[in-house]
Amino acid sequence: MDKLSNYFRATIEEMRYNVTWPSSTELQKSAGLVLIGSLIFAVVVGVMDISFETLLKAFYNSFR
Repeated sequence: MDKLSNYFRATIEEMRYNVTWPSSTELQKSAGLVLIGSLIFAVVVGVMDISFETLLKAFYNSFR
């Protein structure tokens, strides 16, 4: 139990004194970049999904 309490004490000390926390402006910029990247990724995956669906429908309909 002593090791566990030492771990938590060290973790709190590390987070309080040694971690460099980003400013509010940096957080907003990073969040914006993540949002834009996620939207671009979603659009690319959506286009790929629609393309594969169209190709597979054309392929399956060619055997009818």
